[in-house]
Amino acid sequence: MDFTKLPKTELEKKKKELEASYRSFQAKGLSLNMARGKPGQDQLQLSNDMLDILNSKSDLSASNGQDCRNYGMSEGLPELRKLFSEMMEVDADHVILGGNSSLNMMFDTVACGMTNGFGGCEPWGRQEHRKFLCPSPGYDRHFKVTEYFGFELVTVPMTPTGPDMDAVEEYVKDSSVKGMWCVPKYQNPTGVTFSDETVRRIANLKPAAKDFRVFWDNAYCVHDLTETTDHLLNLWEECEKAGTLEMAFFFASTSKITFPGSGIAAMACGDKNFKEIRTRYSFQTIGPDKLNQLRHLYFLKNLDGVKAQMAKHRTLIAPKFKAVLSKLKSELSGKNVAVWSHPRGGYFISVDVLPGCAKRVVELCGKAGVKLTGAGATFPYGRDPKDSNIRVAPTYPPVGELEQAMDLFCLCIQLAAAEKLLGPSA
Repeated sequence: MDFTKLPKTELEKKKKELEASYRSFQAKGLSLNMARGKPGQDQLQLSNDMLDILNSKSDLSASNGQDCRNYGMSEGLPELRKLFSEMMEVDADHVILGGNSSLNMMFDTVACGMTNGFGGCEPWGRQEHRKFLCPSPGYDRHFKVTEYFGFELVTVPMTPTGPDMDAVEEYVKDSSVKGMWCVPKYQNPTGVTFSDETVRRIANLKPAAKDFRVFWDNAYCVHDLTETTDHLLNLWEECEKAGTLEMAFFFASTSKITFPGSGIAAMACGDKNFKEIRTRYSFQTIGPDKLNQLRHLYFLKNLDGVKAQMAKHRTLIAPKFKAVLSKLKSELSGKNVAVWSHPRGGYFISVDVLPGCAKRVVELCGKAGVKLTGAGATFPYGRDPKDSNIRVAPTYPPVGELEQAMDLFCLCIQLAAAEKLLGPSA
């Protein structure tokens, strides 16, 4: 039943049926939340042993002999820096550990650019014109950081292989373009993993601005939904080959490995950037929470331990993604009202509805008790030029609630499409 090819009378009949079903959903009084990519309660339970893990340890020292209860080790525990370097595929000597939020480290890195500058250039905050490239659909919180600091946000279309690199290479000819956000593996929300060619082209960018920086947020580097991980070419190595390592900042965290509220974040960068960031941190803090770092080290142990932990997460969330994709297929296939991603990892499914319908779908779902991420959130300034993209976050609700929410979601997509196709007079 292709909605776009239905005769008007049949589409009007279908719309009435959908409206009746929608009223039935409203009568159920649902209160479900699919707005953010949060781990479910069962996922949080996987890390509970970490809470008591230090109680049985008589020695609370790092491998270098320093007491983790005291000041010091501003860059973090050496052995945990090594573990992050393996996860992020970067050099361990260039890793700095932070608090629970990699987003905070990104915010602080942008702030460093604003106050002190990079590459010996005028601080970003003193430059009259500054722009930031935002591959879209993308991560709304990234965009909000650079919006907060007054950057002009420039939308770069996402493709099945990553950002449109033809557009990126053209944009960076402008010296006012200062950086680009990237989620290179299982991108939020499309699930795309950047191709080898895309990674190489990023490493070999020739920006007009010497202080142009790529923010490489590899948030989902170990977050697979299948036993076979996507391959992501190593940007650190490609930048070393191209002599552009100072152009990139690398980020990751344990937020969706252990506890999102009490995890460990990390960043890495080349020599000059590392010196700049480390100097800033030396004024900012006398030392990070090394006991939390030690907890993580004892709990995860090594990269194999991380992989084992993520296999447990996969067991819990893969059925949720399967439930969402199954509903989308059974309810919407052949109707020409939506297309959606089929991610092999990460935390989201990207759904594109008919142009001009995304806000209406979110509104309809909200009025029937299901909260979704706001339409447009995956674009700079919250403005989707086509009003078509909706980010679905399957991980938090139990499967039963998720299936209910998806029944309503699919119904609302069809109802919004019928309204759009019939026009205002309907």
